Amino acid sequence: MITDPIADMLTRLRNAVARKFLTTKIPTSRFKEKIAQILVDNGWIEKYELIKQTDALPYLLITFKYHQREPVIRGLQMISKPGQRIYMNNTKLTKNYFSKLETVVVSTSQGLMTSLQARDAKLGGEVLFKIW
Repeated sequence: MITDPIADMLTRLRNAVARKFLTTKIPTSRFKEKIAQILVDNGWIEKYELIKQTDALPYLLITFKYHQREPVIRGLQMISKPGQRIYMNNTKLTKNYFSKLETVVVSTSQGLMTSLQARDAKLGGEVLFKIW
């Protein structure tokens, strides 16, 4: 049993990038699909596919993006953890997490979005992780 599925997903991504794999499999959920969609939209991964099997659980097949044989993803870091949730309002998001070189994913009342999208929508929420 996985206690923190988001941290498990990020760890699988981090390990696959460190080994320079082209793809990796991740157990799926709608929340993880939304995270994968955000990563595709912001150019961190090439694509993702939902693979449904008749005899086993479905999974996400993540395809990584490389530039001159180096992965586009340099690092992933969890910010909010099960033992310590980190919440920020709109003004703190704009001060702390405004960088073009990294993407911060925030869980808001309107769903998952990047910190830039949350700032534009004037929303705050739980800061999940950052990727650079």
